[in-house]
Parts: sequence; structure tokens; C-alpha cells
Amino acid sequence: MQRVSREKFGLLLGLVGVICFSLTLPSTSIAVEYFGATIVGLGRTVVASILVAVVLIVRKEKLPSGRQFKSLLIVAAGAVLGFPLLTSWAMKSLPVSHGAVELALLPLATAGFAMVRAREIPSLKFWISSAIGSIAVIMYALHLGFGQLQVADFALLAAVLILGLSYAEGGKLAKELGSWQVIAWAILIGAPFFIIPVGLNLTTKMLHAPIQAWVSFIYLAVVSQFLAYVAWYGGMAMGGIARVSQVQYLQPFLMILFAAVFLDESITFFTLVMAVIVVFSVIIGKNTAVRKVQPISQDALPQSGKTHNSKSIN
Repeated sequence: MQRVSREKFGLLLGLVGVICFSLTLPSTSIAVEYFGATIVGLGRTVVASILVAVVLIVRKEKLPSGRQFKSLLIVAAGAVLGFPLLTSWAMKSLPVSHGAVELALLPLATAGFAMVRAREIPSLKFWISSAIGSIAVIMYALHLGFGQLQVADFALLAAVLILGLSYAEGGKLAKELGSWQVIAWAILIGAPFFIIPVGLNLTTKMLHAPIQAWVSFIYLAVVSQFLAYVAWYGGMAMGGIARVSQVQYLQPFLMILFAAVFLDESITFFTLVMAVIVVFSVIIGKNTAVRKVQPISQDALPQSGKTHNSKSIN
């Protein structure tokens, strides 16, 4: 019973993280117009690093081990560098609804990397529900008639792959290091490398940016870059990487909803129908069994050598 409650709470944390992430593209679309891709993509990490440094010092957190540091490099490459920079650049030319549909591939990318990094083997039912969700968002993309892939589309697809690996690695590491510690240390690892490019792109023009641009940038730095990951990695650590990743299927439609509210993008009846289908696939996916592969211990290996030696002595 306690395990079931833990998994449900993990799913709830995952949902909170997804809701926070769903405001990332709309906020990026607003901020990048005034600050540029480099400031929005990398500057958010520099600002977030100040926050996490204070938290880590106050809590007197011990340094990660060498093995954990290697995993943190993977998290930093995806969640701190690759995804923010690629999406900031892509949002200069693509509408939020376009990016939202492509980011819907994140659950499949996360589950795929989870199989490799966390030794999680989702059941056939899980993959069927993932296929249903993927087909729904592909149909949605075709309905909107996005046409041929642009360079920005490839940037978003690369961001999906990089972040999928980062999610899987971070969810695995959160079980031993702690959910918020994972993204906090990843931010500190990446921030020093971003100070120079961010500094070179600072201009006095930014001081005259409207309030919505500053609010969007602060949201990206504090929530999207840090607090949302605390909830997300914590949810995956408690509920399982592959299962909690299913909640991500809600993200493109939440993004479209927020885009309609903050950017005046329209919501069609077809969007609502696709949202219902995707929610249904999430309900199926979160109730599927996920098998975890255990490494083979030395004790489980055949003791043929010992048997041979015993016979030789006799």
C-alpha cells in the first residue's frame, strides 16, 4: 500500500513539473524577442546558479562523488545547456503550437533512454499507449499543416533527444542524490561556462524591455530551470522514469492552452479531441507494469570451477 501511495505521489510531482514546463515555450517566445537566444537560453542558468548556490551553502550539501559527477555532466548537457539554447533559438522562428507538438515526443525519448540508463523495461501495453499518444500528436501536426521540416525543427528534435537522455539520467540519479540536488549541481556545473557568452550579449536595450519580458525571463530562470526540475526528477525517482514520463503527453496541449491565454493563439475543436485521446493514453500508460532488470550477481553464476577443483582433489 505504501508503495502504491509513493508511486501516486511521484505521478503528482511529475504532473506539477509538466505544468511548470508547459509555460517554458510561451515564456521563451516572449523573452527571446527582447533579450535574444543566448541571454534567454544561457542567461537563465546564470541567474538560477545564484539561487541554487545559496541553497546548497545554507543546507551544507556535500559534494557529489566522481561517479555522480559524470551523471551530472549528462544532466547539465541536456537540461542546462542543450535544451534551453536549442529551444530559445527555435522559438525565434516557430510558433509555440509548432514546438509543443514536436516536444510531445519527449516521453518516448525518455522511456527509450530509461531502458538503457536505468534498466527499466516497459511492458507491451506501455509501448501501445505511447504509440497512441504519439500518433495523436502526429495527426495534430498534420492537421495544422506545418509542411516540411525547417532547420528550427531539427533543433527542436535534437533538443528532445538531449533532454530525453537528461531526464532519464536525472531520474536515475535522483534516487541516490535527491531530486533538487540533481538539477542544482547540474546548474552549478554549467553556469561558469555561460558567463562569458552571456556577458558579451548584454546590452542596455534590455533595460527597456517590457515587464512581460522580464517576468518571462525570471520565470525561465527560477521555475523552468530549477523548481520544475525539482518536482520532475523527484516524481521520476518515486514513480519510475518510464511511467512518470507518460505524463509528458499532456505537455503539448498545456503549452497550446497557455499560448492561447498569453499569446492569443487559437484553440480548435480538433485540439480538444486530440487532448482527450492523449489523456486516455496517459491513463493507460501510468497503470502498466514496468520491469526493472537486475544485474547478475557473482553468486548466481554457475560454480563450475569449484566443482572441477573438488573432483581433482578427490
